[in-house]
Amino acid sequence: MKNFKKLALMGLTAVMSLSLLAACGGGNSGSAETPANNTETPSVENTETPAASGEFTTVEAGKLIMSTNAQFPPYEMVGDGEGYEGTGYEGIDVEIAYAIAQKLGLELVVDNMGFDAALQAVQTGKSDIVMAGVTVTDDRLEVMDFSDTYANGIQVVIVPENSDIATIDDLEGKLIGCQMGTTGYIYCSDTPENGGYGEDAVIPYDDGAAAIQALMNGQVDCVVIDNAPAQEYVKANPGLKILDTEFANENYAIGFAKGNTALKDAVNTALNELIEDGTVQSIIDKYIPAEG
Repeated sequence: MKNFKKLALMGLTAVMSLSLLAACGGGNSGSAETPANNTETPSVENTETPAASGEFTTVEAGKLIMSTNAQFPPYEMVGDGEGYEGTGYEGIDVEIAYAIAQKLGLELVVDNMGFDAALQAVQTGKSDIVMAGVTVTDDRLEVMDFSDTYANGIQVVIVPENSDIATIDDLEGKLIGCQMGTTGYIYCSDTPENGGYGEDAVIPYDDGAAAIQALMNGQVDCVVIDNAPAQEYVKANPGLKILDTEFANENYAIGFAKGNTALKDAVNTALNELIEDGTVQSIIDKYIPAEG
């Protein structure tokens, strides 16, 4: 069950990767118009690295503002003390965004908010990028642009250890907790005809931690969420477990305002350099050690 969703999403990811490569010329910077709400911001130019070539605008001169939801470990979370490099936050997305900002000669500013709000912030010009374990969907493609993918995410199901839910097929008739606006929520709340369970079967929460708390309190029967944070939540909450069967398999990308091609190209070039030199993988391995 749900296999067709996995295949559809994987197909979409492949199409996105090809289309992004075509649009970005294999990751090289290009020139394009930026959204109207950024036209008064001074251009930021830097030619110290290949990624910094070309002109682009940011919401605030000299800064790269990243909207996120810092309740998604190990991708983004509130840091101890000053966090990673003084950002106040840490995690895979934070470190990758910081490395990108460094290549572009910008200061990374992390703006923490709800997941839906983080997506809206980049669409309305309040942030330059959104990184919060964001996957590419048809609906998001209508209102946002995306970078190439940089990490893989697997949606899983968390249940109490004594739950009668043993596989994905057992979710029928159960009350499911999800983080609002995530693909897990989108899949689960879809109609049964499309492979979902309907909106009445899903309770949305502002963040994953709230969904897990609801599960612990018996307010929902299970939680559908990405595997990486699921591992952290289960580790921190005895009595919970993750089903062996994955719910969906998807890829993460950086989101931009629709039509902000110049910034997208610059970020995409920096991202690909960081992928090619092994930086991205080393960051991922730091937070998610390879099983051996």
